[in-house]
Amino acid sequence: MSLPLMPKATAVWLVENTGLTFEQIAEFCGMHALEVQGIADGEVAIGIVGADPIANSQLTREEIQRCEADRKARLKLLATEIPPPMVRSKGARYTPIAKRQDKPSAIAWLLRHHPELTDAQVGRLLGTTKATIQKVRDRSHWDMQNIKPTSPVMLGLCSQNALDDAIAKAARVAERRRKESERAQRRSERDKADAAAAKADEAVAGDDGEPAANS
Repeated sequence: MSLPLMPKATAVWLVENTGLTFEQIAEFCGMHALEVQGIADGEVAIGIVGADPIANSQLTREEIQRCEADRKARLKLLATEIPPPMVRSKGARYTPIAKRQDKPSAIAWLLRHHPELTDAQVGRLLGTTKATIQKVRDRSHWDMQNIKPTSPVMLGLCSQNALDDAIAKAARVAERRRKESERAQRRSERDKADAAAAKADEAVAGDDGEPAANS
């Protein structure tokens, strides 16, 4: 099966911008579903900029919507003879020195008001590291006594649109994980019911095979 250009970057984009399941994304990108889940959790592909497969002429919006509507459907790579354009990575966003000291306050605000955001999302929004985020979270940051939770939008560290997009993406991932968890639970319950039914059938068969008692 042909894979898209930059499969991991494509998986990052699909996780952040679609309602596809981890399995659908994994199969299209030639990855394991757990690896895709790691991307959603911010544990895999950290720092990789998502590659839009629609802009790269590898998928259509209609194809994505088709598979979002049918979770058993699988994405089909768009055939083209023209080499798709390369996506230029955006370099690390520059933050003026005067604003860098505000990052811990913005981190504290996001941790308090939007705990659904992963550390990777917070890091991308503010241009900070997971280590700094963890220090603010566990209150081991060297300047903790001066950190006052403040909206990163008010501090000028990110735009309201960027913050809204991150929150919406986190909500989509959470909803996708909830649905997959429910499906897994239903499968487990069906398996238990089937096992119980099989055991009952074996018991009945065993009883039918016993010799009749002497009268």
